[in-house]
Amino acid sequence: MKKKNLYRCAAGVLAVSMTAALAGCSSTAENESTAESAAATEETASTAETAVDESAYDYLASFSYSDGFDENGYLKGVTASDYVTLADDYADITIDAALGEVSDIDVAQYICDNYASVLTDEQVTDRAAASGDIVNIDYIGSVDGVEFDGGSTQGQGANLVLGSQTYIDDFEDQIVGHMPGETFDVTVTFPENYGSADLAGKEAVFNTTLNYIFPEPTDEWVQTNLAETTGLEDAASLNAFIKKQITFNNQYNDVYSAVYDKATFAEELPESAKEYFRNVLLYRVYSYAQNYGTNMTTIVSSGMFGTSYASIEEYITAAESSVNAMVEQVLLLQAVAEKQGLKCDTDTLNAQFTTQFGLKDYSSITTLYGENYIKWQLLDSLAMQNLMDNVKYA
Repeated sequence: MKKKNLYRCAAGVLAVSMTAALAGCSSTAENESTAESAAATEETASTAETAVDESAYDYLASFSYSDGFDENGYLKGVTASDYVTLADDYADITIDAALGEVSDIDVAQYICDNYASVLTDEQVTDRAAASGDIVNIDYIGSVDGVEFDGGSTQGQGANLVLGSQTYIDDFEDQIVGHMPGETFDVTVTFPENYGSADLAGKEAVFNTTLNYIFPEPTDEWVQTNLAETTGLEDAASLNAFIKKQITFNNQYNDVYSAVYDKATFAEELPESAKEYFRNVLLYRVYSYAQNYGTNMTTIVSSGMFGTSYASIEEYITAAESSVNAMVEQVLLLQAVAEKQGLKCDTDTLNAQFTTQFGLKDYSSITTLYGENYIKWQLLDSLAMQNLMDNVKYA
């Protein structure tokens, strides 16, 4: 139904929009994917053999995301410049000017992804839907009159920005002009290269109900819902913050790639850093196993991570290239920070956290991740922001 979304991240948290990640919010696409994986895993776990000796991984019970970082946000015991050589012109970067442009649709999508759950107190029901609106819909999809798996919201509602091209074909265009409460058919054609062979190239009809339109954030809404936690005072400051976050996310990959392409890495990366990121991945498996009352082998064999693995060892071996990429990313940005004379001690954390991430208080976040992990995230953002502030546009 949806187009596939790509998320810039490593270990599920690295370099993602921190407003969403740290506030515990996520996009509809992520939520649906997690829900589907969880359901599949729960079904697998219910029939799996649980008597598996995994005592070698008992240490994960005390794992902390801050284990890999020191009080300045650097990799613990690692000087990045020992492993990364930056080019003399590492900061001379040219990127596509379009990466610095933020549309109204982009802003609406950010609001949908991060604030929709607290924006429904005053649902708009007295006008027709227009492009750029955030709407809540339900639908049931069918091909040749037969409903197909995964083609229904099951009455749970789905949030959608009209004009975002999140859904296939011209699905969103056919919602424009309808009134909340109205039920109508939306007819689309799945692309020939669609992921499901049963649907690829097929015409489908979605019996769709437009439940309501989300209101635009007002000064009063920002004061009531965001001021205390974010420090944002009005709709204008919210809009400015969102545009800054989107620009940062849009430019991150290209700026990182430009610095990476000019850098050289040591043949051997620090083993302590690689071991940390292996544990990050293993802790994700361990946490799922704890949540579903099963073992880690069942989790990695369920296919919820895209591939079914016969053992934990096979899973972590297959992830080694990803681990190396994570280590290289952290080393590269730390090398830039070292070059810039940046560190993220507690004073920097207190001074810069709200400006960079849009949250006033990080105490609840440190409960989940530990303070040094948050310092690393902030150090990464500050080093990258310094680069972005000086890019050239083509």
